[in-house]
Amino acid sequence: MKINREHSTIQLDNLPDEILIMILKKMSQTDVLYSLIDVNQRLNAIAHDPIFTNHLTLREFISNDSINPSTDSMFDRFCSHILPKINDKIKWLDLDSSCMERILRATNYPSLYGLTLYNMNVEISMHYATDETILSNLFQNQILSLTIHLREAEEEFYAASLNAVIFMDIINTFTNLQNLNFCPSSISNSALSFNTYILRMTSSTLLELHIRVTDFNDCLYLLDGRFSQLRRLYVNISSVYTLSFRTENTVD
Repeated sequence: MKINREHSTIQLDNLPDEILIMILKKMSQTDVLYSLIDVNQRLNAIAHDPIFTNHLTLREFISNDSINPSTDSMFDRFCSHILPKINDKIKWLDLDSSCMERILRATNYPSLYGLTLYNMNVEISMHYATDETILSNLFQNQILSLTIHLREAEEEFYAASLNAVIFMDIINTFTNLQNLNFCPSSISNSALSFNTYILRMTSSTLLELHIRVTDFNDCLYLLDGRFSQLRRLYVNISSVYTLSFRTENTVD
């Protein structure tokens, strides 16, 4: 539901702030910002309220891993006009991996500390792990909390190993990370296995980790000292069977 900017301004201006905010909270954040930014001073101030700007979800523009043509102009206006006006208020962004670079390049985000990234795959994670981009400073220094939703793999046989590579890329890219929730969704192939690859990753900042692994050996891998400050580990184990202890108390 979007507000008609031309015909509704007078009606909205006649409402008390409390009632207006109650109405606007029933709309999506993107509709509120798109409809009210720069309409007039009062509505603009309401649109800048933390309710609509602190934690911003920008996923409705995406269809089949690309910008939906029906929302293309709206997406352009967000990137060129709206996000730069509220950039200092945004603390968390929910983004689809297919358009996150354009959104994150649209402006500086001095208050941003958290991201939720959807449809992450190994190609995207490797791109940011190996390429120096203008986003490197944001990823390395600002982001403290991260939630990763994986794209469902086409080759389920290799999924657990590829997920481990994505996990490694995330750890090596977001070097100031304190909280990581890795694939909280219930897709069937969201577990990780560290059996196939020798993965080089360490973190001296990670405090809390939510993760799903294939077996108990993977838990031992995570607890071998490479995450020296880890205080809370929430783990879902797909299979539990007789262990073959294969970890060493060394960090790659």
